[in-house]
Amino acid sequence: MTSKLILRAAAATLATMAAGYAQAADLPSKVVPVPVPEHCKAPITFPSFGGVIKQNPNPACFTIGGIGDIYVGGAVTGYAYTQTNQFPFSAAPLPSDRAGRVDFSNLQAFIQKADGPFQFYAQVGAYTIPGLGLPVYSTFDQTDLLYSPVPVVFGKYVINDDWSIQGGRMPTLIGSELAFTFQNLNISRGLLFNQENVINQGVQVNYANGPWSVSLAGTDGFYSGELNWVTGAITYKIDDANTVGINGGTSVSRYDVSGRSLRYQYATPQALQNSSIISVNYTYSAGPWIVTPYFQFTNVDPDAVLGIVGGASTYGGAILASYAFTDNFALAGRFEYIAQSGNRFNPIPTTSLLYGPGSSALSFTVTPTFTFGQYFIRGEYSRVELYDITRGSLAAGTLGTGFGRAGNKTSQDRYMVETGITF
Repeated sequence: MTSKLILRAAAATLATMAAGYAQAADLPSKVVPVPVPEHCKAPITFPSFGGVIKQNPNPACFTIGGIGDIYVGGAVTGYAYTQTNQFPFSAAPLPSDRAGRVDFSNLQAFIQKADGPFQFYAQVGAYTIPGLGLPVYSTFDQTDLLYSPVPVVFGKYVINDDWSIQGGRMPTLIGSELAFTFQNLNISRGLLFNQENVINQGVQVNYANGPWSVSLAGTDGFYSGELNWVTGAITYKIDDANTVGINGGTSVSRYDVSGRSLRYQYATPQALQNSSIISVNYTYSAGPWIVTPYFQFTNVDPDAVLGIVGGASTYGGAILASYAFTDNFALAGRFEYIAQSGNRFNPIPTTSLLYGPGSSALSFTVTPTFTFGQYFIRGEYSRVELYDITRGSLAAGTLGTGFGRAGNKTSQDRYMVETGITF
């Protein structure tokens, strides 16, 4: 009896298993998908955009085996201006300032790898960096006189989520305005910007954790080719709307620019290459508002060997602001004041960092901007007022440090329009 029960149980079990296999055979096979990496999804944060014009959120991207995703963007923009009281004629090989011009302001391409431990960025093309109170040269002249057709190119190694190191030709850590027109609220750079170095060659270490961002760099200062500058920047993000920061730099050894040709002295002024600078800034950015006030101090110690007589310092402040009335229209403005130490009546010559010893300058700029996606068009009016300049005399063959043919004019009005596309 027991044997029969065991046999019946075994038979029932086998029947159940057979039915299960038959049912499984009728079902389609279940395939477990293999995760496929997402390409061209890295956030693009370079070049920085600090104004109303926005970076293209979807730049062209292609994948190269063994390298990864390569992003390609750029800026094609043109501008026109007219101004009063242009600068006196420049010494060759520098071109002369003009009363007006129509030209490209940017013909640039951006190529970068923005993810993974090894990254790089290259910015290639022609550009102009118009500054208030300075001569405005053609785009191709400025490209040649400043930082070449490759103004920015560097490699970067991301050590971990907090640390990275980069080296090459990089934007400075100093100041509150960026180099190229499309990056800023205004078309022309301001008076305080004229005291800062713009593009550095060297090595930079970055740290970012939570609200803190810190960078330290060893560079060549004002594009001198001599690694004799140390610069740094510390930024603290208080909340989503408020950020404070301090940045600056100093030359750690003396460098004589006079041995270089005049064209390279345009990018590397003797006094500023041997100077120190510190800047403190605050930014409010929320809703339609962008507001950035900042204060800046520079100093140059005397050095008779380098021809820096008497030393000099400047101090100044600026406020940049923008209000977006609609998604397509914003109005930006900038107000600045800067002054230099010294006395223009002192018989002992003093180095000029501005418009002569004891001079000062005030500027006002207003820039309405229309944007339609990546296309923009904007106008600009600016005025610069000079005080206590050193005057010259054409009869005596001397030029003043101000505007106009003889360098004796104390004001300049500039009218500009710029349009183009970032992609």
